[in-house]
Amino acid sequence: MKKLIGLFGLALVVVSLGAFAGGHAKHADPAKADHAKQGAHAAHSPDIVDIAVSNGNFDTLVTAVQAAGLVETLKGEGPFTVFAPTDEAFAKLPSAALNALLADPKALANVLTYHVVPGKVLAADVVGLDTAGTVQGQSVDIAVKGGKVFVDGAQVVMTDVMAANGVIHVIDTVILPES
Repeated sequence: MKKLIGLFGLALVVVSLGAFAGGHAKHADPAKADHAKQGAHAAHSPDIVDIAVSNGNFDTLVTAVQAAGLVETLKGEGPFTVFAPTDEAFAKLPSAALNALLADPKALANVLTYHVVPGKVLAADVVGLDTAGTVQGQSVDIAVKGGKVFVDGAQVVMTDVMAANGVIHVIDTVILPES
């Protein structure tokens, strides 16, 4: 893979983005979760939910995960790959639509599980994919355009935030499954 370029940082990590190698028609294979790259510290690392709670940029996501009853699932063994929308991403949704989702745990769980891919899919793997099957059951489209990665049109703005039970890739828009 070509070197990833461009540094983006949050309090949790500083990661590289950019010049991703082109994608061939490949699909994410959950059976290929890469436990070896998890490292010795992963067992003591915070899980996906802990990272989202402590970060401060995912308050709406945390509220949604709680409302959908998915906290224990996302604190589970995994591994999971989560395309995590920020609070700014949720703010792009009309408030009536967001409130309706928060009031309907089943519909909310459907949307949230569409952001989760089974297995641990790192940025170096994501860029080689055209699609990835989600826990929700549908697949997300993955595209690399101008050195940037997009998942169903949402731009990946940070990659490889490592958690004890998987990895988080931060996205700038909430993605919605087909109805």
